[in-house]
Amino acid sequence: MTEIWGVARFGDPCRECGFSWTITGARAIDIVRGIPSHYRVIAAGATGYERHPDLGWNVTEYVCHVTDNLRNWAERLIGVIKSGELSVGAYDQDALGEARQYDRVPLVAALWSLDRAVAAWIEATTLALDYSLVLVHDTRGRMAAIDVVHGNAHDAHHHGWDIERILAYRA
Repeated sequence: MTEIWGVARFGDPCRECGFSWTITGARAIDIVRGIPSHYRVIAAGATGYERHPDLGWNVTEYVCHVTDNLRNWAERLIGVIKSGELSVGAYDQDALGEARQYDRVPLVAALWSLDRAVAAWIEATTLALDYSLVLVHDTRGRMAAIDVVHGNAHDAHHHGWDIERILAYRA
């Protein structure tokens, strides 16, 4: 069974966060480039442990998830480019969060790690777009580089919106 994601899952624009799936690859990369500073601004004064009753993770756990998602996709894209192996696997974000113990990561460390993941992701996605890369994802099927770039930019943008909701709820 193919996973429902992207526009089919969230709508265009996203019904929740307003992300537009029709933006250029360059604009999507710029959104992700700005995520570390955006997250620092919206999380200023937060402990990282704040939660919203409608959401599964706290502030820090969302930062860790976005970091891991960007890092995983950077690694996958570079793997396809350098190996020629077009198949990439899916991962269970909740299992990864448990294995990495997101709930024990200090917010300052999560934000530090996010900076590094974004840099690697920008390098990988820029190459993937230049090569017009097309890969095959285990649960999403055939994906062009722009699909990956849009999906990752949406994830980072959407979870920034989640963090804002958490911190507004707390106030």
